Amino acid sequence: MINNMFENKNALVCGSTDGIGKATAILLAKRGAEIILVARNEKKLISTISELSIYNGQSHKYICSDFDEPSGLKEAVKDKLSDYDKPIHILINNSGGPPGGPLIQAEENEFLIAFQRLLICNHVLAQEVVPQMKKIKYGRIINIISTSVKQVIKGLGVSNTIRGSVAQWAKTLALELGEFGITVNNILPGYTKTNRLNELALKNAHSKGKNVEDIFNNWASNNSINRIGDAKEIAESVAFLASESSGFINGHDLVVDGGRFK
Repeated sequence: MINNMFENKNALVCGSTDGIGKATAILLAKRGAEIILVARNEKKLISTISELSIYNGQSHKYICSDFDEPSGLKEAVKDKLSDYDKPIHILINNSGGPPGGPLIQAEENEFLIAFQRLLICNHVLAQEVVPQMKKIKYGRIINIISTSVKQVIKGLGVSNTIRGSVAQWAKTLALELGEFGITVNNILPGYTKTNRLNELALKNAHSKGKNVEDIFNNWASNNSINRIGDAKEIAESVAFLASESSGFINGHDLVVDGGRFK
């Protein structure tokens, strides 16, 4: 049976060529949404579009832009949407996190780069789509953040700091936009199989003199299910918050971490 819960819905999905972003784009398309992918690698964008379902007659598109350059991202999105004759119903804010490391050793510029990538880019994207959402009295803005919003993660000093500000930005936006039928919610994934997690595992293994498998096993033991999450599982949670069924959920942090307890 075909699940077309997103039929006639259009979604702008960021960081959509890898990991959670890609899994989300694939799932939303499979359920009927038309997708505009946003990422910086055009080759991967073209490849990802070829993986998106078109059973519902969708005409998927992409925007190639770097999240380290918010002004360039804003112009690229503005240009694409000016030629797009449909409203954006769903915005998925998602981008790669900063390098790991102790907070006290972080350089000032690391905070600025992370703030631009994780908060300013979210903000300019919201500014581009919210006017359309207000007109149709419907919108779903979902931010992929981290469980560090609830419990900081050792060795991710800059990420812990900036992601907390993103969560508060989202809750403030939820307060402002709820009356227009627009909800703003956060997904807080736990340890999830992505390229970023692989990179963090390699760095941890090198610094601690351990093998990568030991690092992953240790992370898995931090939750009650004793395994690392799959990006598809996070995507299912995103899909729920992106649906019409979630209309009374706003300003919420949805933790998807296998019951992380440390």
